[in-house]
Amino acid sequence: MLFDRLIEKRVAAFEKELLQKYYAEVENMYTQMRGWRHDLRHHIQTMKVHAARGEMGEIQDYLDMLDEDLTSVETVVRTGNRIADAILNSKLSLARKEQIAVKAEARIPVQLSIPELDLCIVIGNLLNNAIEACMQLPPDRRLIRIYMEMKGNYLYLALTNTAAGGKKKHFGTTKGAGHGMGLARVDEVVKKHGGYLARASEEEAFSTEVLLPQ
Repeated sequence: MLFDRLIEKRVAAFEKELLQKYYAEVENMYTQMRGWRHDLRHHIQTMKVHAARGEMGEIQDYLDMLDEDLTSVETVVRTGNRIADAILNSKLSLARKEQIAVKAEARIPVQLSIPELDLCIVIGNLLNNAIEACMQLPPDRRLIRIYMEMKGNYLYLALTNTAAGGKKKHFGTTKGAGHGMGLARVDEVVKKHGGYLARASEEEAFSTEVLLPQ
């Protein structure tokens, strides 16, 4: 159908634009981090001068300033894979701004054959869904836990988030018609690459496991 092809083209264009946005965000973040490391010697020398003068108050003020500056460029997680870094840091930074506790551990020490766009679709949409679910809960009950590593020749991803309500038999989104596309796109990517996907719902928790060939 012509309409279906038009929708597919629009989705593809949106996803490519999103991928470029992720790249720009992570490149900016890395640039800031390199600048901070470059200036570290100057920071140390400044604090030495204050210490020699016995200016402990000034040292404390300077440390507070450095702490605030470093927090602004803090990397949530570094996987070893550029696109994974871009998506994870972008989404998890958003989660933290929404008062969602984040626990992330990810290591991808090998070159992946899966296209970057497909990796973006999987990680980005799963985290979007997790953030959406957490926002239905009060801040003290919001949590996202993500774990990624290589298991043999497969990339393994496990994501768990808190969610309102009890166990669910059907997995989707609460945003209404048309917004379930994200999870459907994840399913399509996993199927296309011959991977494995499992979802599970427990009391106030939702989890997804994905295996994708290297």
